[in-house]
Amino acid sequence: MSNSPIRKYFGTDGIRGRVGVPPITPDFVMKLGWAAGRVLARDSGKAKPKVLIGKDTRVSGYMFESALEAGLSAAGVDIHLLGPMPTPGIAYLTRTFHAQAGIVISASHNPFDDNGIKFFSGSGTKLLDHVELEIERELDKPFECVTSRELGKAHRVVDAAGRYIEFCKSTVAAGIDLSGLKVVVDCAHGATYHIAPDVFEELGAEVIAIGNQPDGFNINEQVGATAPEMLQKAVLAHGAHVGIALDGDGDRLIMVDHDGRVLDGDELTYIIACHRQRLGRLSGTVVGTQMSNLGLEIALREQGFDFQRAKVGDRYIMEMLTANGWSIGGESSGHIICLDLTSTGDGIISSLQVLEAMVQTGRSLAELAVGMTKFPQRLVNVRLQQRIDVTRAPAVQKAVAEVEAILAAEGRVLLRPSGTEPLIRVMVEGRDERQVDELANFIANAVRAALDAPDIAGRAA
Repeated sequence: MSNSPIRKYFGTDGIRGRVGVPPITPDFVMKLGWAAGRVLARDSGKAKPKVLIGKDTRVSGYMFESALEAGLSAAGVDIHLLGPMPTPGIAYLTRTFHAQAGIVISASHNPFDDNGIKFFSGSGTKLLDHVELEIERELDKPFECVTSRELGKAHRVVDAAGRYIEFCKSTVAAGIDLSGLKVVVDCAHGATYHIAPDVFEELGAEVIAIGNQPDGFNINEQVGATAPEMLQKAVLAHGAHVGIALDGDGDRLIMVDHDGRVLDGDELTYIIACHRQRLGRLSGTVVGTQMSNLGLEIALREQGFDFQRAKVGDRYIMEMLTANGWSIGGESSGHIICLDLTSTGDGIISSLQVLEAMVQTGRSLAELAVGMTKFPQRLVNVRLQQRIDVTRAPAVQKAVAEVEAILAAEGRVLLRPSGTEPLIRVMVEGRDERQVDELANFIANAVRAALDAPDIAGRAA
């Protein structure tokens, strides 16, 4: 059992939920800004700390931006407003402005009626656990405003997009020219809509932009990294060499080859790692997660790479990379971290590394992916009435052991409680798709049967 303090508000990626439902309300967000400002003022030792605020394109972003601005000002903190900016762009600008923190108003790939608040430290990385806990403690205190002379001022950063565009372009090798490449870019009607097309165009590509007309309500709606069907159609319709799909806040990346085939984060991580190796720039082990496809692990090991798995979540990939001095990691969902280039997952920068590999090798995206074959993977979610560690049930353990014996070295089983919902996720991988489906359902049925056992209440997690 972990002795870590229980958090009231912060999850693994900030605070997120439905707009208007606590804690995603303007009064709470104002006090959150105040609490964060108090902690930053105390920890920084500066008379007037500086915080950057950026957001995606959700209509609620205006409301929460104003609420945060009021709370931070009341705590005596100066605010620099970036407007719509990708999450990784806010991380970058936080570093270059030498700010004490950056705040992102976004719910990433969620629909428009969700929103969230997450923080970056002054170094452009996620806040340390103890800082988040300090903020939560401040939230429990009565609201107190500093004197009028001590109030923070707000400033609008008018060239935020241009600064970040130049940074993205600087991450490819000198002399890289994308002329001759026709690229479809899907911005998910999100925070990259005014940035991503310009990055690729300024590097010479012919760009067809889709998902680049946000109206406050259409973010991630049938577009972007979580819905690549429109991108696939556009790539085929325009005869493009490649398609690039970002999510609402720009930290996820999915790509489409010239035949319309989708390449996920595992395949793109493989391509980037192999190109780094060709250039002699790969530092250490490649990191995936418990959900990374077994095909990625096998392909990397065949290329001579070491591979390790972190817990699910880019936060844990980052922790493993940082602790060991490694540089490349990624999730199947498209969070790819190039730690030698930037401090967080960045969809634009990761896509540029793939395009660089295409240009330097003269190979298509499909050709670069040769060498990695994804194993069929089946995920079954079993809903719980209460949070129970059903994985300890003898019948479940017996079912898992039987499946592992059938798969042997040709497959993998993972039972994982969801971190955000009352679910047990049952994942099975193997070489035969029909067998994988059957075995996943076999374990899922064992989990359901165990949940109906009369002593299940005694096995609370």
